[in-house]
Amino acid sequence: MRRLVFGLVVVLVVAAGCSGFTAGPSGSAGTAVDGQPAVDVPESAVTVTVTAVVDGDTIQIAYENGTGDTIRLIGVDTPEVHTENDPAEFEGVPETDAGASCLRGAGTNASSLVKQRLLGETVGLAFDPNLNRRGYYDRLLAYVVHDEALFNYRLVEAGNARVYDSEFTRADRFYAAEDAARSDRRGLWRCTDSDAVTRTAIADGGSESASVVEIANIHADATGNDNENLNGEYVTLVNTGDEPVDLSGWAVSDSAGHKYTFANLTLDPNASVTLYTGSGTDTDTERYWGRDGAVWNNDGDTVIIRNASGATVLRQSY
Repeated sequence: MRRLVFGLVVVLVVAAGCSGFTAGPSGSAGTAVDGQPAVDVPESAVTVTVTAVVDGDTIQIAYENGTGDTIRLIGVDTPEVHTENDPAEFEGVPETDAGASCLRGAGTNASSLVKQRLLGETVGLAFDPNLNRRGYYDRLLAYVVHDEALFNYRLVEAGNARVYDSEFTRADRFYAAEDAARSDRRGLWRCTDSDAVTRTAIADGGSESASVVEIANIHADATGNDNENLNGEYVTLVNTGDEPVDLSGWAVSDSAGHKYTFANLTLDPNASVTLYTGSGTDTDTERYWGRDGAVWNNDGDTVIIRNASGATVLRQSY
């Protein structure tokens, strides 16, 4: 599991997190590979409702009869958010504290994405003939079909997960998607960029802090016309430290000077907040800029974070 991080401490660990993904053509989950659909979408065996997200690769569901189950997504492994990550499990990620921190942010971002896309949704479950129905901890091993696409595959394709090695039938296509994501440094694979995980800066005039605020995700390119899908643009911040961080008065801006200021928000350890460009109801995990036009340039921009005193604490170009 990987992530990009911009860390706020005496050392700011910087990394740009996983990206969102857009729907592929009906019947496939992404672009064609060797003239074939990226991956076939299996026929759902059962329809369920997602009731909780444990992390990026594990969800809880309810069947139509009201009973529940825990699902481990086949073929994917997202970075841990409840335990420490071992960078050695992720090819190319530095085996350092900075690399582990980067992965932790990637895991938080993957979990946030799964919550945004699946929580409360009705989805299909499909199974793999090469695998047992139950895995470790008696979790049900399944493919999740959502919006006519294979969600497991899309996590890998967007760089939100690595492939979990097993004998599942679609492994070759999943590995091809992982290779492409790693080559393009998408999502958690930006953690393989040594500059991304070692860039340092001193925040708040050099004062030390036990809290680390990072930019976990910059999703600049919304599906379709950005100006017509303003909430398809967003930036996610995460607190990877051990203490809460009061973000009240902190500001997010782009290179053109468009600015949003957070109000009445404290980010607890391991918590994240996503700032959407459009309108909506503010919560502790989602804030809305309320703009009537897109902010983030698809061909490159800079996300600048300033604290309540106006000091720049994070800066990330993409």
